[in-house]
Amino acid sequence: MSIQTDVAVEIADYVATVTMARNPVNAADRAFRKKLIEVFDELGERKDVRCVVLQSSAKAFSAGVDLKDRPDPELWGDITGTHRLTRETFNAVRECVKPVIGVVDGPAIGFGMVLAISCDIIVAAENAWFSMPEINVGLAGGVAAVQSFVPRSLARRLLFTGARITAKELAQFGVLEAVPPERLDAFASALAKELASKSPPALRYAKRSGNFAELMTPTEAYKFEQHYTTMLASSIDGLEARRAMLEKRPPIFTED
Repeated sequence: MSIQTDVAVEIADYVATVTMARNPVNAADRAFRKKLIEVFDELGERKDVRCVVLQSSAKAFSAGVDLKDRPDPELWGDITGTHRLTRETFNAVRECVKPVIGVVDGPAIGFGMVLAISCDIIVAAENAWFSMPEINVGLAGGVAAVQSFVPRSLARRLLFTGARITAKELAQFGVLEAVPPERLDAFASALAKELASKSPPALRYAKRSGNFAELMTPTEAYKFEQHYTTMLASSIDGLEARRAMLEKRPPIFTED
């Protein structure tokens, strides 16, 4: 295990577990955000990682940005640079070529909620809750992320009021997996193990297709993903997957 600036990384059986540990509530200062970017950039390139789990050992998944580390409006470029850093933190998770499972076992507030939304799959304890209280602290962030996450009316209610919503309530919209708290770790671990058993190129192409499809019309998206299907079909792992299915045995993937 390597521990750097309140972020711990452990790799085993092709699963990288990233644990946010900036006590007490993972308030994200700029150093913390920079470290998350570095960690996800590295994990995206490592050949011994096929899946990433993002979790917290603090009281919250993340209680948002650290208000003690706000940019200085009198320092030219400080606000612009800080905003870019925040965007790139989310992008580092979203653009990581490995699938990312966000495990939420406590409040995910503001920055924390958008960080969770940036993950490919969210697994949350039923009693965990999410909130975008920016409107109550003189800010207005997270609009694009929240509106892409839940239906329009609900998104705007959350954004306009700063209200809390539980994982159990959100699960009704199919946007996350809500499980009893005592089953959370086992559920997330089993899911990560399953993803890590898949072909790395197939996971990479599926995630890239999913990310770009969100920006395209259905027709454009289908053509885009067919390009990757063609590439995968002729790959070593693609051939092995079909051979294993016909031979009724688990596939053995060898491509990075």
